[in-house]
Amino acid sequence: MPRVTEITDDGGDPTLKSIFDKQREIFGDLLNPTKVMAHCPPILRAAQLLGQSIEQSGQLPKALLPLIYLRVASINGCPF
Repeated sequence: MPRVTEITDDGGDPTLKSIFDKQREIFGDLLNPTKVMAHCPPILRAAQLLGQSIEQSGQLPKALLPLIYLRVASINGCPF
């Protein structure tokens, strides 16, 4: 049982609606960190922008990113 409730409904918030719609389109559902960070939409948006900035920075080869994601998921025990 999670200690922090997960938010799965955008409640009419345009920021959450945009993010929720995109994640459901890409992944089929919302990712758990999104459901938790949805308690504060500005923080959720900032976290997503940080992730996008890292991906688009060019500091890591694009072909390496999926391997990094897989390795981090494995370290964290996530069946991703």
